[in-house]
Amino acid sequence: MAQPKYRHPVNQQMAQSEADLGPRVADAATAFIGSWRFLVIQSIFVVIWLTGNVILFFHFDPYPFILLNLAFSTQAAYAAPLILLAGNRQVMRDRMTLEHAASQSDVEEEQNEKLLTGNTEILQKVAGLEKQILELEQKILSELRPNPSGAAS
Repeated sequence: MAQPKYRHPVNQQMAQSEADLGPRVADAATAFIGSWRFLVIQSIFVVIWLTGNVILFFHFDPYPFILLNLAFSTQAAYAAPLILLAGNRQVMRDRMTLEHAASQSDVEEEQNEKLLTGNTEILQKVAGLEKQILELEQKILSELRPNPSGAAS
């Protein structure tokens, strides 16, 4: 069975590290047991079992339905550990996702600090240029204005 391709690095890592068949079976079984399809199939099975044994189409499990109870107990005995295994894997996947998000946040924070530092330097240079421009404007204006002492002579 070909493995699906994942975009998120955590899912890629989980898919690559999943050499064991057990965890994959636990995930698949839990996904099926927790689905509406399973509930409908099991409900239909129980209705057929009960109806068949009460109306006597087949009479291998009479009224207290001990065999049906044993089947449910066996199902629960296997379902519980599978659900716990799948839950443990989900917890590990969530932890890895949070660690990845935290490391990405650290990288983004460093980038933001560099950008902020660069912007501050640019603003300081712009302020210096504005000061030089104002000085040059003052100098040009002072040279263009007629000298009042020169006009009287």
